[in-house]
Amino acid sequence: MNAFPNTVRWQLWIVAFGFFMQSLDTTIVNTALPAMAQSLGESPLHMHRVIVSYVLTVAVMLPASGWLADRVGVRNVFCAAIVIFTLGSLLCARSSSLDMLIASRVVQGIGGAMMVPVGRLTVMKIVPRAQYMAAMTFVTLPGQVGPLLGPALGGLLVEYASWHWIFLINLPVGIAGCIATLLLMPNYTMQTRRFDFPGFLLLAFGMAALTVALDASRGAELAASWLWVLAAAGATALLLYIRHARGRESALFSLTLFNTKTYALGLAGSLFARIGSGMLPFMTPVFLQVGLGFSPFQAGLMMIPMVLGSMGMKRFVVQVVNRFGYRNVLVAATLGLGVISLLFMAVGLLGWTALLPLVLFALGMVNAMRFSSMNTLTLKDLPDALASSGNSLLSIVMQLAMSTGVTIAGLLLGLYGHQHIAVSGEAAHSVFLYTWITIAVIIALPALLFARVPKDNSKNAVLARRKRSRK
Repeated sequence: MNAFPNTVRWQLWIVAFGFFMQSLDTTIVNTALPAMAQSLGESPLHMHRVIVSYVLTVAVMLPASGWLADRVGVRNVFCAAIVIFTLGSLLCARSSSLDMLIASRVVQGIGGAMMVPVGRLTVMKIVPRAQYMAAMTFVTLPGQVGPLLGPALGGLLVEYASWHWIFLINLPVGIAGCIATLLLMPNYTMQTRRFDFPGFLLLAFGMAALTVALDASRGAELAASWLWVLAAAGATALLLYIRHARGRESALFSLTLFNTKTYALGLAGSLFARIGSGMLPFMTPVFLQVGLGFSPFQAGLMMIPMVLGSMGMKRFVVQVVNRFGYRNVLVAATLGLGVISLLFMAVGLLGWTALLPLVLFALGMVNAMRFSSMNTLTLKDLPDALASSGNSLLSIVMQLAMSTGVTIAGLLLGLYGHQHIAVSGEAAHSVFLYTWITIAVIIALPALLFARVPKDNSKNAVLARRKRSRK
């Protein structure tokens, strides 16, 4: 059993604040998407771009954020991230069209790219590797306050004020975060090599082109020939980066990362697993409001059991992994998440509303167990010299997977529904039925990858609760 020193705990609390900022904003936005669509005169099918634009910007900017953190210090980058994120929130609140809102979300994404990844990197620097899983659990538990408040607060603001307030609420939070960061976070720096600008351009263009091609294909906004050209250009850029990085010490992400088997499997598993999980935050509020007729506030309240399940599971995930091993936990959690997603859809469509909180609670528990296990498995065996690079690449994969997941969810809704999604009744129910079945299959497929994870007898350190001394 291990307890962190007071100085380390304060630093972990600051990192948790970054998770809080991100999660509060994301969950509030998800709940408000239908209201935004109505206010801006857009179809709900187009609103996934509000999420995609943010996570894609984060993914594109992530490589630069890691290099900046090493160069000018984590405190300076973290504070700048909060300022930019808060400014983006103000711009979002003042947006009067979908295009303006998407552009403002890009500004938010620039700040987000320098927030959570830098925080995760800070955790890797201040705790031993054996304590990393316990430290990340400590960090994400306070960060769960954001998802807990977000859906209900977002629904309340949308229903009794306007959707603009879901962004304005970030202003006082951002100011408090800036002050806390400047006062409490040490400015860790590292000696940096020359920034790999050609590699950065190849990665940024490749990721952006592939995501935009996938997103545009859903709305048929570009001719099919141009979509194939854009997708081919993105894939070519990524292949060129692999050639560029081979044998190059100054590359943003060294290919020697993949010599570590657990990293290679964990990264691939994280990519495909998060594509499936990334659909849930978008699909759940839309399903509750459009498919089941919930109000924004009611939909927000229904998200609370999922967050409570996640918070409860994070207290035990280290012990569960130590008992059953990464492979068994990841396979069971991945298959279980697919089954629970189907159960959620079935309970909703059958009208068994009273059971929805229980199903969402289980969904949150299983999702949290899988996320914590994936993240730790991916990074735990990396050499110290590759830890920063490996963490940045994992962050990029996480953001890209989230963006892809939301885009695919929008594609599925459009594929199965088109005009029916805007109306209620049997037509809308059949759209959601086919969509959720497809999502459940996508969620369950990564179990094939996790089944290849080698058996591991090493144990993760368990964080003990601090006991107050009695006189």
